[in-house]
Amino acid sequence: MTAVTMAGVACGAGVPTTIGIAGGHGLGFALAWVLPCAALLIGGGALADLVRWRATRYRVTEQRLEWHFQFVLKSRRSLPRERIRSVDLTANPLHRLFGLAALSVGTGQHEGSENSRLKLDPLARPDAERLRRELLRRAEVTSADERSPEGVIAKLDWSWIRYAPVSFVAPALGLAAFGLVLRVADWFGAQNGVIHWAIEFLGDIPLVAAIVILAVVAWIIGVIGSLGLFVEMWWNFKLEREPGGTLRVHRGLLTTRSISVEERRLRGVDVIEPIGNRLVGAARVDAVATGIRQRKEDEKTDYHTLLPPAPLDVANRVAADVLREEVSPTVAARLTGHPRAARGRRLRWWLGSVLVLVAVLALLGALLTEVLLHIAWISAVVGLPVAVLLALDAYRNLGHGITGRYLVSRHGAVRRSTVALERAGVIGWTVKQSIFQRRKGLLTLTATTAAGSGAYSVFDAGEDEGLAFAEEAVPDLLGPFLERA
Repeated sequence: MTAVTMAGVACGAGVPTTIGIAGGHGLGFALAWVLPCAALLIGGGALADLVRWRATRYRVTEQRLEWHFQFVLKSRRSLPRERIRSVDLTANPLHRLFGLAALSVGTGQHEGSENSRLKLDPLARPDAERLRRELLRRAEVTSADERSPEGVIAKLDWSWIRYAPVSFVAPALGLAAFGLVLRVADWFGAQNGVIHWAIEFLGDIPLVAAIVILAVVAWIIGVIGSLGLFVEMWWNFKLEREPGGTLRVHRGLLTTRSISVEERRLRGVDVIEPIGNRLVGAARVDAVATGIRQRKEDEKTDYHTLLPPAPLDVANRVAADVLREEVSPTVAARLTGHPRAARGRRLRWWLGSVLVLVAVLALLGALLTEVLLHIAWISAVVGLPVAVLLALDAYRNLGHGITGRYLVSRHGAVRRSTVALERAGVIGWTVKQSIFQRRKGLLTLTATTAAGSGAYSVFDAGEDEGLAFAEEAVPDLLGPFLERA
């Protein structure tokens, strides 16, 4: 498997290198340099991985998972089984071709900690599945686990794919496509030619029409890309409850992923509605839980997501099932609105952002090119009304409330988030009040928890209402620090 991977790397680096060298010294000279280097890269990579594989051992006992590496240097790691919080399986196309999988075991500590995670890669797929079940097995099952039936909570409905083009992914992929074209053209030394061709092609078209054409092309590319990305990520999606109180998410077309979340580590859910999804009545569901692996910048997998963008009623039903509630707290809670001063703060922020952008474009246009002046006035005409609408929508979305065991907070316009957080999981409150908030009688409350992102905020609440909410949600946590009128 490593040899195949390194061969792909060698081809990806060797082709543009060969083309570049051949342009000045001929194809034979280029191949004489590139082919031996490619062979050395493939052979060296395969040999290094073979040594790693031969020198690595692991063992599972009743108390611990042990990992041992011995080659020149000796290294040992050991994880207590009672501290294991997550066991995730990943199989990329090469893993699947050879019947393998990568198993990642986490303890819920900070990702930077050396002993927070242990990865076994590769394992035979049956061995990885067996080890996952063994590490997640719990000797004790709570009465709640016994009452709640095991089985599938949600499965992929292919009609949900209609929500992919209205996400932020579509425009991002459209813009990335233009960059990719220029990058490939640069490999062949044709980047300037492509740019000149585009300028000549659009040169006789009015500026506004040219911008519209480019936007439409980018949108079409983005829609196609977003549909393909949805299929790859959510193929064969299934959310199920396994024995012992474990939620398992299984998904993926080319790269399959199996992500496990212990229910006893679950502290709530977050129903997320990006503005495109919200306009068509869709939302996704994320878990708020301790011990879930945080996504790194170079990873595509979001380990918190329990449900892809789906109809809002489906999202609320799944949230209720995951929390073992009759109705999702995100729906059951009666949210208290925030003072009108919070609306003014959002109007000033959104309008100020647009005006700063317009001013910068106008200044650059006056100094550099008239084209930027046109972009500036177009941005003002389009951006200011949109900013007002987003600010008003952000104000309408502000709210907080309490229902049963959960406190609920909602905020956001471009990305509306409604989080239901278990009150028992709140370990502290942070009260922030800027000078501008103090003048308007507002404050921001942040609930600190060991789960999820670690902090969930109630923005721009009234002073009296916000403090009363915090005290009622978690009695005696903030109360000793309050002065009674």
